[in-house]
Amino acid sequence: MDIPNARSLHTRPTPRVGGWAVTPVVVVLILLIAQPLWPLAVLAALLGLLSQVDDRRGLSARYRFAGHLFCAIALVAISPPPYGWWLAIPMVVVLVWISNLYNFMDGANGLAGGMAVIGFAAYALMAGALHADLSLAAAVIASAAAGFLVFNFPNAKVFLGDAGSIPLGFLAGGMGYWGWCSQAWPYWFPAFVFSPFILDASVTLLKRLVRREKFWEAHRQHYYQRMIGMQGAHTPVVLKWYAAMVCGIALALASATLSGFWPLVVLAAWLMILALWGWTVDRRWHRKPAY
Repeated sequence: MDIPNARSLHTRPTPRVGGWAVTPVVVVLILLIAQPLWPLAVLAALLGLLSQVDDRRGLSARYRFAGHLFCAIALVAISPPPYGWWLAIPMVVVLVWISNLYNFMDGANGLAGGMAVIGFAAYALMAGALHADLSLAAAVIASAAAGFLVFNFPNAKVFLGDAGSIPLGFLAGGMGYWGWCSQAWPYWFPAFVFSPFILDASVTLLKRLVRREKFWEAHRQHYYQRMIGMQGAHTPVVLKWYAAMVCGIALALASATLSGFWPLVVLAAWLMILALWGWTVDRRWHRKPAY
């Protein structure tokens, strides 16, 4: 059971076992119909098991981080970066961060599940018939997340828990990396797809580090949390986040037709727009905090 705490936006205990309606299905189906992606499935299963132990008994941050680090290193070792091993360490850092930020952003009804549906559907669309295994695997994840979403949005009867959010985060980063290595999409495409999540979690972390706060402790400083606090409801805010993600994906698909550094220019402009949105939320929040 997820007991309401300082980070929570819910008010009553809620089962956090939704990840076990997602992770095992994803792992088994990838192994059955998209065998070349078996490393992603196996490593996601390991993270799911580790996270289930954390959900049930609680693990210290060092053990969780060690597991995330091991899986990230294993994936990069199995599929080396396209431009040489000098990119290995940055890729490991990115994979560990994406795994955790998805967990950080799993705090509102339908937010993480809906973003998984939209994000992995974009992966499936971009991979297409030329990368059928990757497209099938992404479609499997989007479909499993959609099944979970029925019970999580608009009113949450169950939460993902770490056993769902950590593997989903790893798959978001890992599949993005795998697609880049297999030339299914450019390196910037995954950043476009999950840009709202990446910007919110990253900026919030940096702000807490600057203030010398314990960033691993529960809090309500994410932009989506403040928006829900001011709105007084989950659904309108979550729908805005869906719209932001769809806009980012549309820009990504359009940028795929551009040459040179123009996709990076578009990505930078899009991140500036999202940052302006976050600044507006902060400004409104400081004028009239909701909690």
